Amino acid sequence: MANHKSSIKRIRQTIVRTERNRFYRTRLKNIVKDVRSAIEAGNKEEASSAMTVANKQIQKFVSKGILKKETAARKISRLHRAVNAI
Repeated sequence: MANHKSSIKRIRQTIVRTERNRFYRTRLKNIVKDVRSAIEAGNKEEASSAMTVANKQIQKFVSKGILKKETAARKISRLHRAVNAI
């Protein structure tokens, strides 16, 4: 167990941040899965609307520091290419 006040605080902060990041990572996976399932179903309108939501949410995760800018750009680009290929 930690002995310093600062290290005890760091442990508390790590627990909170880990829980928050887990929520965002799960949310991201579900968003991408929604777009992918619409693409597999061949539903262009549903895929486009899901892509709009995905784009907005992924950019939001970048601003919160959950994703790096390049990672978000790569995910959005691949999803857009898949939606446009329908």
